[in-house]
Amino acid sequence: MALILKGLDMNLATDNVTVIEGETATISCRVRNNDDSVIQLLNPNRQTIYFKDVRPLKDSRFQLVNFSDNELRVSLSNVSLSDEGRYVCQLYTDPPQEAYADITVLVPPGSPIIESREDVVSEGNETELTCTAIGGKPAAYIRWMKGEEELTGETTVEETYDRMFTVTSRVRFSVTKEDDGMPVDCIIDHPAVKDLLAQRHLEVLYKPEVKIVVTYPEGLTREGDNLDLTCIAEGKPHPHQINWLRVDEDVPPHAVVTGSDLYIENLNKSYNGTYRCVASNAVGEAYVDYILYVHDSRAGEGAPQKIDHAVIGGVVAVVMFAILCALIVLGRYFARHKGTYFTHEAKGADDAADADTAIINAEGGHNNTDEKKEYYI
Repeated sequence: MALILKGLDMNLATDNVTVIEGETATISCRVRNNDDSVIQLLNPNRQTIYFKDVRPLKDSRFQLVNFSDNELRVSLSNVSLSDEGRYVCQLYTDPPQEAYADITVLVPPGSPIIESREDVVSEGNETELTCTAIGGKPAAYIRWMKGEEELTGETTVEETYDRMFTVTSRVRFSVTKEDDGMPVDCIIDHPAVKDLLAQRHLEVLYKPEVKIVVTYPEGLTREGDNLDLTCIAEGKPHPHQINWLRVDEDVPPHAVVTGSDLYIENLNKSYNGTYRCVASNAVGEAYVDYILYVHDSRAGEGAPQKIDHAVIGGVVAVVMFAILCALIVLGRYFARHKGTYFTHEAKGADDAADADTAIINAEGGHNNTDEKKEYYI
């Protein structure tokens, strides 16, 4: 950031210096080729600070850092805004040579002050925040952040009598319920300071959010069942009133409302309809509906049962295996045993003179039968 200014013959040089108020600045007067000429340092009022290695000026903040034929280096501690200006390095030649070092003093602004037009704001409305950085040199730059979102503000800069600056920035935006608790940061960008900011958390009022929870029954509502509904409402401020009503009709006379709960026992189809929970707070009201449809008392009972095909397949496999085993056992049994039976044939029929005699001989011939055996596998 330093700019080197040299004498007319480029033999004398120095640097510009930028320093933060309260810190130390160093001025260096350098000579490339010195023929034993005297070097001195003058302040913006052209008063001699150092003549060679001697300090005529009675300001102990100036201290000699280095003196040689080629350099005069001086430090100035605890710099203030009044020290700002052009310092002169002078070489006593014929004619004299001069080089100029400008000291710029940075003054950090004070801690920013953030203010809101209102402490709380309702959702959908616009809010305005103001951030002020008092003092500072040069003028500060103010940025706005709402959470991770950068906002654009309107900035005004005022220069004061002591060459300082006061910067004010205003930002306006509409809020939603999601902005409740959101941090808004006023961030100061300045070369003399880092991480300087002010923060404010938004407080947003919003109307209730409502939902209905069916506590009982689970599944279908049937004739004869009891119905238990719970209304849950959240808002800021917290809802001060929760009401139950039946749209376009009266609530059943024996229905019981206890706070946010609606209880109806022994349902029948005349209770069918839309039941509404309404919650309200200072911002507004909101509602949610529950549609009641009462089914027959046996509704849903005839639903086919789920068939477990894996179980059925297992049973069939076991039965088939048992049958197969039985067939194998029976086959092996009959293979190892022989069966015996007897047949009787009528004898004497061939020798009979006629048919009647043949029948008589056949019926009476049982005692003369011979045993015959047949085998089977």
